Amino acid sequence: MANPVTIRLFFNFRSPYCYLATKSMFELVDEFNAEFEWRPLGGWDGRSAPERAKKKIHIARQDGARWAKKLGVPFNPPPATTDPTRAGAGSLLAQDRGVLRRYIVEVMHAEWGEGGDIGDPQVLLAAGEKAGLERDELAGAMDDPERLGQLEKNWQLAEELGAYGVPIFMIGDQIFWGQDRIPFVKDYLGELGVAK
Repeated sequence: MANPVTIRLFFNFRSPYCYLATKSMFELVDEFNAEFEWRPLGGWDGRSAPERAKKKIHIARQDGARWAKKLGVPFNPPPATTDPTRAGAGSLLAQDRGVLRRYIVEVMHAEWGEGGDIGDPQVLLAAGEKAGLERDELAGAMDDPERLGQLEKNWQLAEELGAYGVPIFMIGDQIFWGQDRIPFVKDYLGELGVAK
């Protein structure tokens, strides 16, 4: 089989649309000869600036709830002060340990399904443990300067490539923004002839 198509994925754990994307994005690698190039972000990167976010949060939460109802998944937004940076850093450890998919699902469920603050180390450690990570190792990874620096580099790369917002799926020069664009990603992969 030919080498898998790379889907560069920019993702911020604080985004409700990234949460919604987790309900179908793994189909891209299950149904096609494709793999994710995981590019997690931290803080406000890839999201609306704080002042704009304050103005649109009620609309985004209504919209997220509608999408969640349509998808049949729980939607309980976390506290507005939730910081996703540690979750992003922890995801790089999960990737190293081969449990990235489980980590993404568990962390996003804890945050958006149960309304937990994943910026709270205890909430994040519990979700990471469910995903198969050791608590002590994750505790070190979530504040590791090298991993935190990688999050910043990922955002710099996104900006260099002309991407904004999350989730972003990039295949070559094709940019697909938003969880509702996943069907278009599938169509494009189909055009490339890489279905499994």
